[in-house]
Amino acid sequence: MVLKELADIVAEYLVSIKAVKIQPNNSFTLANGWHAPVYCDTRKALSNPRLRAFIKSELSRIILEQYPEVEVIAGLSSGSLVQAVLVADILGLPFVYVRSKPKDHGLENLIEGDLKPHQKVVVIEDIITTGANCLKAVEALRKDGATVLGAIGVFTYGFALSEDAFDQADVELTTLCDFESVMQHSLDVKHITSDEVRMLTQWHQSPESWSAAYEDRQKQIRTAESKPKKTKK
Repeated sequence: MVLKELADIVAEYLVSIKAVKIQPNNSFTLANGWHAPVYCDTRKALSNPRLRAFIKSELSRIILEQYPEVEVIAGLSSGSLVQAVLVADILGLPFVYVRSKPKDHGLENLIEGDLKPHQKVVVIEDIITTGANCLKAVEALRKDGATVLGAIGVFTYGFALSEDAFDQADVELTTLCDFESVMQHSLDVKHITSDEVRMLTQWHQSPESWSAAYEDRQKQIRTAESKPKKTKK
């Protein structure tokens, strides 16, 4: 679920701080390996005091409204860790974070912090692409005996793949902003052109196919560049 009343505000912020990057000919690589002509760098929000304050305030408000029984805030040992700490501090709640894999030394923990059995947890993530990392953290928390009430994200690309994954895992996902809102605001302020919107829409509708086609184009370019140039006699 995307909170549309907030999506336009957050989109305006993200575009204004140049967190939205468009590079169709020099694509970004997303967490799952897909090539993408656009990337939304929500981590830049941490360097902007106004946006950082707004995001932590709204995340906290949403959690209290949707999950008043929450007992613990959880983050991931990546981009969402700082946001999750800020929210836990505002709410005066314990904080834990989930590693991508257990430590290979010390206590070899997968979950860091003091998490007691049956505690009610809300997971905070920054960017939702396929949702795999967030759902992996949810699975770890559940295996450790926690009750996961839901997940809150700052931004989602809104892929059908991720929506299906959260549904299948029975995890309610709420996000402050989404791809559609960021693209619309980018167009409104002429950060992108209507032609770029069409290209980005095609990518968004079929990211895997777009990624495969991009790789094919890059291979063709590399092959052409590797051929020896003919010299005139």
